[in-house]
Amino acid sequence: MERLQGSDADPAGSPDRQERPTDQWVTGDEPMTGPQASYLETLAQQAGVEPPTGLNKSEASRAIDELQAKAGRNGG
Repeated sequence: MERLQGSDADPAGSPDRQERPTDQWVTGDEPMTGPQASYLETLAQQAGVEPPTGLNKSEASRAIDELQAKAGRNGG
């Protein structure tokens, strides 16, 4: 996930860590990345659904979150 620029947040997940909502990502409207597409395909297979296609980065991130829940994964 993208973090706020200029943030000194601890990447290990401290309570001070702030993440920008996917709809506010600077590059969120760009096509999803190769790793996102690959992970979506894997999760969709595990969840028994068709993998989504034609998503942008922020849509792919939300789809990953949804499919992780369907596939029984915590999401990291």
